[in-house]
Amino acid sequence: MRAFVINELSGPEAGAITEIPAPEGAHPWTEGQRLLIEVHAAGVSLPDLLQTRGMYQHAQPVPYVAGGEVAGVVREAPPGSSFVPGDRVAGLTVFGALAEYALALPDYTIKLPSHVDFGAGAALYLNYATAWFSLYRAGFVAHDVVLVHGASGGVGTATLQLVRARGGVPVAVVSSEVKAQAAREAGAKHVLLSSGPWAQQAKELTGGRGAQVVVDPVGGDRVTDSLRSLDVGGRLAVVGFAAGEIPEIKLNRLLLRDLSVVGVALEPYARRYPDVLRTLTAELENMAAQGQVCPLVGHRLPMEQAAEALSLIDRRRAVGKVIVDIRDDSGA
Repeated sequence: MRAFVINELSGPEAGAITEIPAPEGAHPWTEGQRLLIEVHAAGVSLPDLLQTRGMYQHAQPVPYVAGGEVAGVVREAPPGSSFVPGDRVAGLTVFGALAEYALALPDYTIKLPSHVDFGAGAALYLNYATAWFSLYRAGFVAHDVVLVHGASGGVGTATLQLVRARGGVPVAVVSSEVKAQAAREAGAKHVLLSSGPWAQQAKELTGGRGAQVVVDPVGGDRVTDSLRSLDVGGRLAVVGFAAGEIPEIKLNRLLLRDLSVVGVALEPYARRYPDVLRTLTAELENMAAQGQVCPLVGHRLPMEQAAEALSLIDRRRAVGKVIVDIRDDSGA
């Protein structure tokens, strides 16, 4: 089969389309449950970029097949699972997605309704699962004002959609007018530019009180202002560090206004609390079936341009999800 293989940990440019054998056995995270997917489209995100440099917590030894998210058709399913060969599905692989066949994680896979094409399917699970879990960890309730950083990206647009659908007030923080338009299309009620006084503006939008929740996949030097933008009792959900810098927080900022900071890492939480993962997956599958989620696919590239797909994220040029079409019928 054809696959995009990373041969050294120096970035996406070290990858190449290579003929390799189809995957054998089961994904190492699944305790022997073999779920083999005929991949039609793959989604790439920041973790996939970090893996190409050996910088991600789930780094892979080279050579390995890049890509963490797939949409396609089940070819082999574990006995007793909810999947059968022929099912259209979308889910996580962690690595291995940029190939004609990939091993997926049954617990992190949903059935894909016929009205959702494979390109949109490959943009669905990771972004919406992260958005759902971020709001869960932050104790989101209806009517909360939620400030979303990186709001034009895949996780950001998914979070805006879920906040709005669940009765909250989504406020986007973006770095350009082009990204502002993407955030508005995703449902942001207000859009603030990161180059301006966004923390002060967030206070003004809420009558001086501040947001109840901040969802931050960016990190860097904006974290202190994120805390300043929160209302008393507010919660900051730390999703990632797309800015490349891991910030430090002075604990007195939390004490003085009863603020909370929560990490958003689904995999370890799901190991300890599997019922939460089952609820999350069931809700995502239901929302997809009911047409309640609409992934923003900002870029679609052929498999031959897989390195460029990852480089878009590296250059912070991505708007919405970056998708790589593995087969010609990825829009089917």
